[in-house]
Amino acid sequence: MDTPPPPLTAHSTVDAWLTHPKGAPFVQALLDRAGVPQDMLSPVRTLALQQLVVVSQGQLPQAVVDDMVLRVNDGVMPAEDSYPGGWTERVTAGRFDGRTVIVTGAASGIGRATASRVAREGGRVIAVDVSAERLTAFATSFPEGAIATVVGDITRQGDIDRIVAAADGRIDALANVAGVNDDFSPVHETSDEIWDRVIGINLTGGFKLSRAVLPLMIAAGAGSIVNVASEAALRGNSSGTAYTVSKHGVVGLTRSAAFMYGPHGIRVNTVAPGGVATGIPMPTHVSQTGSARLAPFQRAIPSLATAEQLAASITFLLSDDGININGAVLPSDGGWSVQ
Repeated sequence: MDTPPPPLTAHSTVDAWLTHPKGAPFVQALLDRAGVPQDMLSPVRTLALQQLVVVSQGQLPQAVVDDMVLRVNDGVMPAEDSYPGGWTERVTAGRFDGRTVIVTGAASGIGRATASRVAREGGRVIAVDVSAERLTAFATSFPEGAIATVVGDITRQGDIDRIVAAADGRIDALANVAGVNDDFSPVHETSDEIWDRVIGINLTGGFKLSRAVLPLMIAAGAGSIVNVASEAALRGNSSGTAYTVSKHGVVGLTRSAAFMYGPHGIRVNTVAPGGVATGIPMPTHVSQTGSARLAPFQRAIPSLATAEQLAASITFLLSDDGININGAVLPSDGGWSVQ
């Protein structure tokens, strides 16, 4: 006798919905309304259905997901997700006890997930972002003293100085997460505005903050820096010129610093994410030339990761669990880089 499939919830994977006899028609109806072919779901099949609310950047409202769950379960909301095989974040208690860790881009996405994980594992976080409102909302979700917020622009030296000052003389680790997309433009279409903004935030900002914290790490004889690059640091066909150059530069910054400061007990590594379901906004106008050229290769993304999955890779390298790793580029990309 066949065992009936477990009930579907918002936390069941897209693949679980597509292979469930009652769930598949609901997903297909959703795709039909949006005019999207089913093969476009290939990169997100391992994600929870709930995560598509983030990925869609508002095109898939939460109410639609809630309604699907109710209807597929005949009007009854399941108490919990019983689908096996999903990834669950497992916090390592005390991994960052007594450590002060700076995390940029901490108000959303990968930065927020990284800052959250460090704080839940005992660290004191200096959370940096340009958004005061989102930083405050994040900090208030933790006990007093766990999160110190600095509203600042990492491309400005004055803001860099305030970030370092907030650490009160001790910086054990730095996660350079803040970053922005470009407009997918090839060289001949790339404007000075796009070039300067993307290079400034993605590369120069991380350089300036690293330059500022390294003297404290040298004095302490220990430290860990993790720079967030991208799949675009490993290939030329995943984004536009400015973004690709900036992320290749991040790898160069990482390797140079790892070589220079390894003898001082300082480790510098890079995580290179592939597709991540963070809902990071794109510029209003994207290059049609670049988009058309990139599209077939971007469709080859094997899967999307959640911000929490990227935070797991980042915190591994930040922590003493990565003690023997220096100068590495870790592709956290679901295998995209081996295609």
